[in-house]
Amino acid sequence: MSALTKILRKPLASALAAILVGFAVASVVLAAAGYSPIDSFAALLQGSFGKPKYIVNVLIKATPILLTGVGVSFAFQTGLFNIGAEGQYIFGTILSTIVGYLFNFPPIIQIPLVLGAGILGGVALGAFIGFLKARFGIHEVITSIMTNWIMLYLCNFVVQTDLFHKPNSGTTYPINPSGFTMILPNWKKSEAGMAALDNVPWLKEIMLRTDINFGFLIAVIVAIVAGILLSRTKLGYELRAVGHNRDAARFAGINVDRGLVTCMAISGGICGLAGALNITGISPHAIATLAAMEGYGFNGLSVAFIAGCSCVGCIPSSILFASLIYGGMTIQQTVGAPSNIINIMIGTIVFFTALPGITNAIADWLDKRNRSEKDLLHTKDGTALPSTEKEA
Repeated sequence: MSALTKILRKPLASALAAILVGFAVASVVLAAAGYSPIDSFAALLQGSFGKPKYIVNVLIKATPILLTGVGVSFAFQTGLFNIGAEGQYIFGTILSTIVGYLFNFPPIIQIPLVLGAGILGGVALGAFIGFLKARFGIHEVITSIMTNWIMLYLCNFVVQTDLFHKPNSGTTYPINPSGFTMILPNWKKSEAGMAALDNVPWLKEIMLRTDINFGFLIAVIVAIVAGILLSRTKLGYELRAVGHNRDAARFAGINVDRGLVTCMAISGGICGLAGALNITGISPHAIATLAAMEGYGFNGLSVAFIAGCSCVGCIPSSILFASLIYGGMTIQQTVGAPSNIINIMIGTIVFFTALPGITNAIADWLDKRNRSEKDLLHTKDGTALPSTEKEA
């Protein structure tokens, strides 16, 4: 087996190949529409990473889809397809908003309380889906899709209640400032903070013109912990065993039903945390009436597929995804090309990452060709070649 075929068989090769194909397809579409692919991709890169402010905004946008991607990946590695990440995200925003508005403790208590409420919402919803799977054999895809819509309408109901509805708006009241996870929200607006930031223009732009918060750091930690939990712990081994072969896991003495509920509860809790961090870290720190799904859970599906359903792999995958979404707006503003080009690119990337067998098939073809060439070198007119001729 050559070094090239070994590389092609790695999951990373499939993801990189899909990304390259996505850019190639976008290039063809751009060229056919009369736009320069080079100028368009330069604008995309500039709009995503051209300024510190842009980088921070990309990381902010990457935070919820990183967490929902990790939640989907966690479930997928244990044999479950959590397509209900969107609903678990929404439920996380609902409960964190309610708790953050009703209570006003010091930040050291308030922040864990608000985040915990969001996590608890995701855990409850995920565990419910897992219970239906374990107890009644109802497929998690069906129940999770239904819970997505239930949570959407529950969100709209909460927004319209007299207790939480903010007059003359389509949102609830924001949570109390003690629950914010933004970085130095009060200091940066004070006279001392403004004076200090005046000496560092790029930092001032980040602090005052973005909702910079601790969300992405927390999301990265969660992704790493989830990966370690799956690969290095007894619980992770049991959950993966349940996903790979439930009959064998049951024969080995593993409680399969409990494993299903536990897996979906953890996956849902991670998605619920994504919703809570958006409430605590991003203005307006409230939930709003939803006309459609927000898309964080479904984008998390794409992030998980691009990462090969690796929890840690979701970190670079989410940054790529967020940069395409955020920087895609610059293509229309700078080059004039429609921003829907980005959706075509993302769709192509996800499509090809869902076909990991392509790179394996190429590797098989290369191996077969190499073997054929070696056979030809070892035979000549039906007789073996001399050793010196073989070496030549």
